[in-house]
Amino acid sequence: MVRKTLAGVLGAVVPALVAIALQVKLWVAASCAAPGLAVCLWMAAGNSRRIVRLTGFVRHILDDNTARVELARTDDELGGLAAALSETAPKIDDLVNRLRAELTRREAVLASLDEGVIAVDAHLNVTFCNQAFVRAVGEPKIVEGGALIKAVRDPELFHMLKEVIETAKTVRQRLRFSVTEGYTYDVSAGPLAHLRSRGAIAILRDVTPEERLERMRRDFIANVSHEFRTPLATIRGYAETLLEGGLEDVDNRRKFVEIILANGIRLNNIAADLLTLAELEDGKPQAEAGAVLVGDVIQGALRAVEPAAKLAGIRIAVGEIPHAYVWGYRIRFEQAIVNLVDNAVKFNRPDGEVRIEVAEEEPGRVRISVSDTGIGIPHQDLNRIFERFYRVDKARSRQMGGTGLGLSIVKHAVQQMNGTVTVESRLGRGSTFRMVVPTCERPDTVF
Repeated sequence: MVRKTLAGVLGAVVPALVAIALQVKLWVAASCAAPGLAVCLWMAAGNSRRIVRLTGFVRHILDDNTARVELARTDDELGGLAAALSETAPKIDDLVNRLRAELTRREAVLASLDEGVIAVDAHLNVTFCNQAFVRAVGEPKIVEGGALIKAVRDPELFHMLKEVIETAKTVRQRLRFSVTEGYTYDVSAGPLAHLRSRGAIAILRDVTPEERLERMRRDFIANVSHEFRTPLATIRGYAETLLEGGLEDVDNRRKFVEIILANGIRLNNIAADLLTLAELEDGKPQAEAGAVLVGDVIQGALRAVEPAAKLAGIRIAVGEIPHAYVWGYRIRFEQAIVNLVDNAVKFNRPDGEVRIEVAEEEPGRVRISVSDTGIGIPHQDLNRIFERFYRVDKARSRQMGGTGLGLSIVKHAVQQMNGTVTVESRLGRGSTFRMVVPTCERPDTVF
């Protein structure tokens, strides 16, 4: 029993004594380590302040609006880091400045291009576009970083760029945007392979003038073929009629030959007008330009047209003509006047009138007006009457023997003299054509 009681006391006292001994040892160790701990805490606080300064230096290394602080350089590790950052900062500044200059040059080049340019990222968000692209798609509110599908209403461009991103292949296609109706663009889209995340770039080139010229070329070939086919078919038909017994038809054979002759003359006129038009469009006339007296040209044109006017019962009135000279090609200038007056006679009403007026409207320019009291020109045709082979009344034009090239020759002849030609017309009331050409001083030699 005593043993058990002693064992219990010892079992309770010994742990208490051990705990007390441990506490004493800790108090002794703490009292001995207190000065070292204070030193460590002081050094840690200093290093913390230096780390804060280094962090602030790095954060503002690209900020031009914040003055850069000088970093203290010491022999420890943080001092080495401060020295490295101080040496690297000017290099980073130089690199950033060069990148900014290069970016500015590229943006200036892209902005000045006539071709539209747009770049998108892998998610088809706009990363760049120039003003030419904005004009092409007719959407002035394109935001960089915004979705392409929201910026451009037509889905064709979206599908093109999406295909480029998915396949990493160049795609080319001609597009017409609904907002800018009437314009055609040749679009070439390719991948931006240097980016980590795939992107695409598209270049839009306006091919509307080329397409219009191609359409005009096709129309011209079709019109020439049609204009030649009709008289050739007539000549062939009447020639076959003569060979198949028409020569013995005393009452009609002369009429057949006259029809063949008339269509042969028409073919010759078409060929001559085509050659004239080709020469005018080429801009290399055979004769040399010179000073031309306007009054002489108008009198020459009147002599050429007066017989047809008298036959049709059309009066030609000429106002006072100033003594003015123009610089150009007399034969082409006179041909232009003849075509205008001849049309005014052909498309006039019975007992109608053609009036020619000449005036110096401003210093250095003379205006020549040819007016008639004829059938007039519909408003929708006014913009096209100077096109080759364009006729307002096709049946009447062919009946009158016109080639459909007269007004086109007028336009090119006046343009060759650095002038302009315009038209005003009211249906059933008549038309007025006005030529305005620059004048020149009276020369020693007049053409």
